[in-house]
Amino acid sequence: MVEKLFYVLIALALLIISGCSNEGEATTVTIDSIDAEEVLKLDSDADIFQYEGVIYKTNIEWVEEMSLTKDVQIGEIKTKNDANTDFKDEMSNKLPVGAKIFSTKEREDILIVESEGDIKKYLAIVEG
Repeated sequence: MVEKLFYVLIALALLIISGCSNEGEATTVTIDSIDAEEVLKLDSDADIFQYEGVIYKTNIEWVEEMSLTKDVQIGEIKTKNDANTDFKDEMSNKLPVGAKIFSTKEREDILIVESEGDIKKYLAIVEG
């Protein structure tokens, strides 16, 4: 009797485990870029620029605390957008034209911008 009860409990456990499985179901996670208008709607005083379709923002506390190494220059700010709409690549709302954009050796989602002797760290702003 105990042996039959044991087998029944094992069979029930297997049914419950297999019934709660996600096998065969596809789960897709996407990360999309957020546009300048959305960033500025959340923080109207944000210091941002766009590079390769992605908005980058500075003055993020945990990013400022990171020790990062400037790598190669990948671009520069070519235009300034005072209206804060319809951003294009290499356009900023606060950085001056000519500010140099550098990649970092440590992270792909953080860029360093150098302008007039000032160095700022910018994080890619994405939504998931």
